[in-house]
Amino acid sequence: MRHQKKTLKLGLTAAHRKSLLANQVCSLIEHQRIKTTLAKAKAVRPLAEKMVTLGKKGSLHARRTALAVLRQKGAVKKLFEDIAPRSAARNGGYTRIVKLGARKSDSAPVAFIEWVDAPQVVEEAVPEEKGKKRKGAKSETTTEAKPERKSKKSEAAESEEESK
Repeated sequence: MRHQKKTLKLGLTAAHRKSLLANQVCSLIEHQRIKTTLAKAKAVRPLAEKMVTLGKKGSLHARRTALAVLRQKGAVKKLFEDIAPRSAARNGGYTRIVKLGARKSDSAPVAFIEWVDAPQVVEEAVPEEKGKKRKGAKSETTTEAKPERKSKKSEAAESEEESK
């Protein structure tokens, strides 16, 4: 029986898992939201929440403990100066996991993990052009400068209207 064994192993050795989770938390701190598999998101959540709790304490000891786990000074600084003060009024539940469905390549369940108190970032969709450009394609100015060609039927209909 697996009583009191809640560590999600993710099929990794202990050292690899520790590095992976620390890097995931650092990415979450830096980018505010990361896209990962659902299993990894569920494994990252407890560590991320412990780091925010350390950030809320704000002591030198808490900072050194966070640095020992995350091993990135910039991430620890942002955690203590930006993320922890935002979550000061909240008692736990600092992260949110949003399920996105299955990944196309291997059907692995994918999810976003993000901070609950993160400022809302509006992602602007970049309009994509419909046709792919070829190597020898003409520029847009030359295509716009050409007048539209009319079919013979429409030319004949216009000439009849003009003659009347």
